Amino acid sequence: QVQLVESGGGLVQAGGSLRLSCAASGSIPSFSTMGWYRQAPGKQRELVATIATRYTTTYADSVKGRFTISRENAKNTVYLQMNSLKPEDTAVYYCSLRGSVTLYWGQGTQVTVSS
Repeated sequence: QVQLVESGGGLVQAGGSLRLSCAASGSIPSFSTMGWYRQAPGKQRELVATIATRYTTTYADSVKGRFTISRENAKNTVYLQMNSLKPEDTAVYYCSLRGSVTLYWGQGTQVTVSS
């Protein structure tokens, strides 16, 4: 099994920045895509960004140019640098890890952006 623990969430003003971290432990696959999802109250969980083992990235249109996903494979850790935050970015952010077949989820970390 894989365990994912997110950290770095909090309350920030619009225009501010936060950096989320997610550390994976357990039976980590040799190759994996890690990513971030978010879910706001009353909304479906949406994909924010993904990053493959060799650092290929994808982003939701809503965060392109503002968020940057990165990873340190030696630490089994993925990061999400969030800049120019907007109130609509307010959500619980979930870390994910996908191996060959299984998708794992963290517990989530709250990000709140005040206007």
